[in-house]
Amino acid sequence: MVRTGVVSHPSEWVHSGYNEIQKPRRKNVLISYQKLAELTGYKSYKSFQKAHRVLIDESLLIGKVNRQPEWTESIAVGSERFIEEIKQRLRSLARGRKIIENQGRFQLREKSLTYNAVSGSEKEDIGDGNRYFWE
Repeated sequence: MVRTGVVSHPSEWVHSGYNEIQKPRRKNVLISYQKLAELTGYKSYKSFQKAHRVLIDESLLIGKVNRQPEWTESIAVGSERFIEEIKQRLRSLARGRKIIENQGRFQLREKSLTYNAVSGSEKEDIGDGNRYFWE
């Protein structure tokens, strides 16, 4: 919502992941907070929160609010070993998906196809053949 100009900071959007991380829920928890901290290399969730807050604030300060397709269009992003492990765990669900390398990061995703490639590009008037006149 920051990219679209609806809000100036993610904290202003009630349903953002930013608020989910910065203000952990006590009920109906969606995130394993301590596991998230561990997986990202932090000793505590508090240190992860602080780093997350600083990273977001710095990104907003320098105007880095572009959509990053590797994060929004991929099943997984990380090291090659991590991506291979995710693909193996997904088994048949990962069929047809490729490991793509982009600037030292790896992604598990399927190639994007244009809409016309899937549906054909027939754009003609259907004419009067689609009408039925009632008496």
